[in-house]
Order: sequence, then structure tokens, then C-alpha cells
Amino acid sequence: MSGDRSETGKTQSPAQGSVQYVFDHIHLRSPDPEATAVWFERVFGAEVIRTIEQGKPRVDLKLGGQNIFIMPVRDGDGTNAPPTTPYQGLDHFGFAVRDIDAVAAAIKAKGVEFTKEPHTSRPGIRICFLRGPQGISIELLERDEKFV
Repeated sequence: MSGDRSETGKTQSPAQGSVQYVFDHIHLRSPDPEATAVWFERVFGAEVIRTIEQGKPRVDLKLGGQNIFIMPVRDGDGTNAPPTTPYQGLDHFGFAVRDIDAVAAAIKAKGVEFTKEPHTSRPGIRICFLRGPQGISIELLERDEKFV
């Protein structure tokens, strides 16, 4: 596929043109949206937003400037069980933090399971992974030159 160089030197395909892509939301599915929302509120301090949509309760989150939508899973609706990580496709989402070791310790004190403890994955990056509701894999990371 050929493309033209923009003024910044980046290649753009004709289909891209001058379209600006901006993240809008993360969409989760849960058999218990309320419990999932409360978990994110307790662990990360997410803002829980409760509304009524088409006569039914809806619960969403605001966290790190992002919208997180939580759709209920009902028996027989065709939703598959959560996969075991790691798996192909969307693997995890990550939150940048400051003082990752202290943040991880505070979250661990809340009883959250860590699948990878804080460690320096490469120079300048320290990461850890934890398991959220329905097995969601969540990364915490800190970028700092002090990590070698």
C-alpha cells in the first residue's frame, strides 16, 4: 500500500487523510457490572457513573481521563468466558503511575492479586501486572531514567 509523506515525514495512506484518532473508551463485559465498578473504585479511585439507559441501570467509570463502559453479561447472550492470559488479541491495558513500588504495595494491601511483581523490564521502564475482575490483565508502569 503506497502513501504520501506528510510535512512531519510520517507516511499516511490515502484512507487516513487528515483524520485524527482519539481514544474514546474501553469497553468491559461483566456478569456483575456493579461489583466490577466498585472494584475499580476501591483499587484505583475510579469515578463510578450510574445512569439509566433504555429503562435499565447502567454503570460506567471515569479513570485516568478515559471512559470505561461496563456492559452486563447475561446467561445465554452468547458472551464467551474470559480467556486465560496471555492470549492473542487485546492482552491488557496499562496505567502510568509515579512511585510504582509504593502504588503496587498499596494495591496489594487491598488484597489484589499480582501476576507479575514490580520489576525493571528494560532501561527506563518499571512495570507490574495485576488481575482485575473477570481476569482482566492490568499493567502499572513508571517511566524514569533511574530504572536500569
